[in-house]
Amino acid sequence: MKQIGDKLVIATHNAGKLREIRELLAPFGIECLGAAELDLPDPEETGTTFVANAELKARQAADLSGLPALADDSGLSVDALNGDPGIRSARWAEDADGNRDFYRAMKKVEDALGPDDARDAHFVCVLTLAWPDGRVESFEGKVLGHLEFPPRGDKGFGYDPIFVPHGHDITFGEMDPAKKHAISHRADAFAKLTAWLEG
Repeated sequence: MKQIGDKLVIATHNAGKLREIRELLAPFGIECLGAAELDLPDPEETGTTFVANAELKARQAADLSGLPALADDSGLSVDALNGDPGIRSARWAEDADGNRDFYRAMKKVEDALGPDDARDAHFVCVLTLAWPDGRVESFEGKVLGHLEFPPRGDKGFGYDPIFVPHGHDITFGEMDPAKKHAISHRADAFAKLTAWLEG
């Protein structure tokens, strides 16, 4: 297995995302340190793609902590909205003071869709590993589905309560976390990361 050490900085301040990544990494016995625990700043996401933003976050966390870092950039892309909110998924949830409310964001998505627009959507996740020496490796995952309103379920986080993955009739917000982990965009990216680590 490729060596990433026994400590890994998870470059996120999102508690839900940190919890999900910790659960996915648990079988590897790696201690996951959240960016907030290390008092690392949230970098400005200036990239125009999920890959660019994930690399930016991972590089900064590795540089500042001196440890390998894993960053995730993910979002909801709605076909009828030309891929929006996409890389701006978190920003759609922000108010003028920078506070995030994903129920506001889900309402914004609903309001942006016309009555005859298709509800096809997909989640994208890019996981980037970065080392203090500047090396980076990125892995992209995706899950296809459709949107349903109003939001349903209080499990998961973000846009999970409006997203129904293909082959299912409940939202990610209603789904048992273990079941979601098995089929999510993050799980898909994580499977590719795991295959690379074990390769």
